[in-house]
Amino acid sequence: MDQMYLALSLYRRRRYDKCADICTSILDKHPLDQAAWCLKMRALTQRVYVDDLECEEIPQEEFLDDSIVATAPRPGTSVKSSLPPTTSALCSRPRTATGRPVSGVARPGTQTRPGSALDRLRSARPVTGQTSARAIRIGTAAMLSQKDGPFIQVSRLNLSKYAKNSCLSKPLFEYLYYHEGDIRSAMELAVQATQYAEFKDWWWKVQLAKCYIALNMVREAEQQLGSSLKQHQNVESFIRLTRIYLRMDQPLSAMNVCRTGLDIFPKDVSIMTELGRLAEALNDPSSSVKYYRNVVIEDAMNSEAIACIGLYHFYNNQPELALRYYRRILAMGAHSAELYNNLGLCCLYSQQLDLTLSYFQRALDLATDAAVKAEVWYNLSHVAIAAGDVQLAIQCLNLCLSSDSAHASAFNNLAVLHHKTGKVNLAKAYLTSARTLEPELEEPKINLEHLQNE
Repeated sequence: MDQMYLALSLYRRRRYDKCADICTSILDKHPLDQAAWCLKMRALTQRVYVDDLECEEIPQEEFLDDSIVATAPRPGTSVKSSLPPTTSALCSRPRTATGRPVSGVARPGTQTRPGSALDRLRSARPVTGQTSARAIRIGTAAMLSQKDGPFIQVSRLNLSKYAKNSCLSKPLFEYLYYHEGDIRSAMELAVQATQYAEFKDWWWKVQLAKCYIALNMVREAEQQLGSSLKQHQNVESFIRLTRIYLRMDQPLSAMNVCRTGLDIFPKDVSIMTELGRLAEALNDPSSSVKYYRNVVIEDAMNSEAIACIGLYHFYNNQPELALRYYRRILAMGAHSAELYNNLGLCCLYSQQLDLTLSYFQRALDLATDAAVKAEVWYNLSHVAIAAGDVQLAIQCLNLCLSSDSAHASAFNNLAVLHHKTGKVNLAKAYLTSARTLEPELEEPKINLEHLQNE
């Protein structure tokens, strides 16, 4: 069998390591074979590919940020200054230290991990052309790679020459951007390729915007995406422009972009999901759950939409409906400590006490993170309080603090329970600790003022 045909077959079957090995053997015999060189680039790129539309982190604070329009925006026009709801049970929903409500699932912008590999692997899903027939083409000396050295010596590449070759420029950009993480070289290639295409190729403008976003040049990225949308309208460009406006804290502009995209791509799941997230960030739960219901109509297996609808019903005093949605996620094959914890809470508040402890036991078995285990023990203390066992509740809260010593709500509840048993001084000490750990929490302030007035 022809080695190049075998390598293409392995690439289509997503066996990228073996595909790269065969391409390496071909390049050992023919070092200037552009077809094998290009295929190896694509195989190495796909091996480390990460979809940054679902892992992009939106920084909360930007140092020397020049994209902020106003320091005191009007109410309802900023994610950071949005007010919590006051007319429903949703006001009791737990919130982060910045005041944002805790989401139903992990989503972009909620889990910042400094120094992770995702900081440099910011990707999209561009579609590049692939020739149907193999033709041997002689390349340049920059294609030569040492056996014990890097596959491509980026410093020796003549980027202007490759920018003119439409068959090699796009795979080379993906390789530089995803595999090497060399944003500046990738941006230089994209700039020259855009100029060579006479600014008529929308794909290169999207890639330029990605490079600008990685370098925190959000205004330039906004211009590139706006120009790209004038030439070609696709879902990815709308979502990336939405994320740019979110980074600039302009949620209303982001919602306008999403609605424009929804007019062009009706019932698109990804755009409706973005609208649901935006409405939730602006503390508009009714609009958010409306979008999520539309998402479930189009995609019945969308776990984020199902979890957010369940969360909405739980904090609207409808635990029976929330239980149905969480059981739907469980039937889809998802097994996590967070899911079983939510199932246990729904069973507790819907008076299905025979299943409550079994769900929490399963959550403890699956909890590997100390913070997650602390939350499970904290919720178990509410089960003990509902059963009237104060000592068991105190023991659960102590176990919660053993997993997370900075859990302010656990300190507050311990203070209340010790106050009921007559240990007033211990209660004051716990309330002081809770107030120190989380100054935004209202319960320790109120309880401490009540104890001081006694």
